[in-house]
Amino acid sequence: MELLTQILIGIIAFLHLYIMYFEMFAWTTLGRKVFRNFPKDLFEPTKAMAANQGLYNGFLAAGLIWTFFIGNLEWKFYISLFFLSCVAIAGIYGALTASKKIFVVQALPALITIALILLFHY
Repeated sequence: MELLTQILIGIIAFLHLYIMYFEMFAWTTLGRKVFRNFPKDLFEPTKAMAANQGLYNGFLAAGLIWTFFIGNLEWKFYISLFFLSCVAIAGIYGALTASKKIFVVQALPALITIALILLFHY
C-alpha cells in the first residue's frame, strides 16, 4: 500500500507542477485551452494573478515531493497529510467557486490518497 500512496502522491505532485507551469509561464496560450469558459480578453490582464496562483501550486508540488525524501515515517506521515489536505481544500474551494471539474481533477485524488494513508498507516 505504501507504493500505491507514493505513486498517487507523485501523480498529484506532477499535476501541480503542470498547473504551476501553465499558470506561471503559459497563461495566455495553454491557459486559454484549459480555461475555455474564461473570457479570452482577460487572459493578458490577469497574467500576474495567474502567475501568483501558479506559484502556490508549485509550493504544493514541492511539499509533496519533499515527502519522498523524509526518512522518519511519522514525520513523513504528517507532512504528507498536511500537503494532501492543502490540495484537497484548494480543490474543494475551486469546485465551489470556479468549476465542478476541479473537484474530480484535484480534490478527489488527494482525498483518496489521504484515506489510504490513514487506513494503512498503523
